[in-house]
Amino acid sequence: MALILVTNDDGVLSEGLTALFEAMSGVAEAVIVAPDTERSATSHSLTMHRPLRVTEVRENVYAINGTPTDCVTLGIGKILKCKPDLVASGINKGGNLGDDITYSGTVSAAIEGTILGVPSFAISMLWDDSGFHFNTAAAFAKKIAMNIIGKGLPRDTLLNVNVPNTSSIRGVKFTKQGKRVYCNSIQETYDPWGKKHFWIGGGSPSWEEDENTDFLAVESGYISVTPLHLDLTNYDALKNIKNEWKEL
Repeated sequence: MALILVTNDDGVLSEGLTALFEAMSGVAEAVIVAPDTERSATSHSLTMHRPLRVTEVRENVYAINGTPTDCVTLGIGKILKCKPDLVASGINKGGNLGDDITYSGTVSAAIEGTILGVPSFAISMLWDDSGFHFNTAAAFAKKIAMNIIGKGLPRDTLLNVNVPNTSSIRGVKFTKQGKRVYCNSIQETYDPWGKKHFWIGGGSPSWEEDENTDFLAVESGYISVTPLHLDLTNYDALKNIKNEWKEL
């Protein structure tokens, strides 16, 4: 029987994680290895300067006082009985679109799984103050998992999935990463003694106009599926620099 490692960056008690775990349990044996508290926007960070503690919350559910990347590393290397067939990360409370993927702990967990040779995907649902339709995302995650286990993924490739926060999905689009633009995302605040501090976050996000992006898909009511590749080399630039920078 196949084995799936389930993780996230919202913490082991997140409703989105529970929904994903239940969906993955319908595909294969599933085990949660997730942060003990919320670790959003930790990107692909590893905890190197202190020991990590693993707590068994209940059967097949483990909490780690570290990052999502820590969870995947320890899950695959120490906790699971064997190497999993899939890493599923999410369901994140909020989208991971465009440049957000570089900050996302959810996406980074899937990146770590891919680095360790396990097919992986991250799934996120757009934010809505009224609540989340996690069942919609979970049902699609099940389809994604079945396809990955049955058909595999290209080498060094993971999937970044974003789901509109609605029960009325128009369909699925395979997309490219968009470009997000933030306005007024750094806020100035003052402590009781009048000293200035800065708070990163908030503002009004927008995105550059382009065709077939993850932004456009979810804005139009479609689920976005974006293949991401671990090799960050810009091969066109490499060729250009080699040809034109010969004086170096």
